[in-house]
Amino acid sequence: MHILEGKGVTKNFGGLAAVSDVDFYVDKGEIVGLIGPNGAGKTTLFNLISASFTPKPGIITFKGVNISGMKPYKVCRMGIARTFQTVKIFGDFSVLDNVRLASLFGNPKKPSEAEATKDAMEMLEFVGLNKDINSPAKDLTLANQKRLEMARALAARPELLLLDELMAGLNQTEVTEAMEDIRQVRDKGITIIMIEHVMKAIMSVCDRIIVLNYGKKIAEGTPQEIVNSKTVIEVYLGEDTNPGSK
Repeated sequence: MHILEGKGVTKNFGGLAAVSDVDFYVDKGEIVGLIGPNGAGKTTLFNLISASFTPKPGIITFKGVNISGMKPYKVCRMGIARTFQTVKIFGDFSVLDNVRLASLFGNPKKPSEAEATKDAMEMLEFVGLNKDINSPAKDLTLANQKRLEMARALAARPELLLLDELMAGLNQTEVTEAMEDIRQVRDKGITIIMIEHVMKAIMSVCDRIIVLNYGKKIAEGTPQEIVNSKTVIEVYLGEDTNPGSK
């Protein structure tokens, strides 16, 4: 059984179809990439999966349960966590408190404060921020704020993690580090869907890639199949399909 599945997923804003009749699935343990031009509907699809929006029409199931129309906090406690395209940290809170809050309110096991602190420390060590626990989150570099968002999402103990442009704005060294972080998250048994424009990363870490354009799914396949797809080259990759070029 797929851990996540969508059938006929659609979301309109006024007369604009942001996502249109999209079918998709994700299997447990996969890293699935979601790519496409700006405005293709990628973040809207994330918002539908995380229950910020409700598909109309369409249905999304997680572990066989229909999550369409659920409250986002309930979906989080079921096992779906996410990061955001533009980081949404609590800037005046300490790094530790940002992650501890996620453990306290996102973890379905409802840990005590002591357990939440322990969980937060574990996640911060995992992403390499354990030396910054008392710093205000707003004082972190962009790369470290993105790591903080990942730590916060992981503190909710998800089975499925949605990463929205984790590597945007990062330099080559930081991108390489983020790619390794993603592999390590998968090694923890967490399934991943990632929106990304850094093609080197998408092609290197993803098992399968879904391509959106104007809200519709136009291609799906392995990285090699996607990089050789004439349709994808025309609408997104361009003629130079060297994965290191974008």
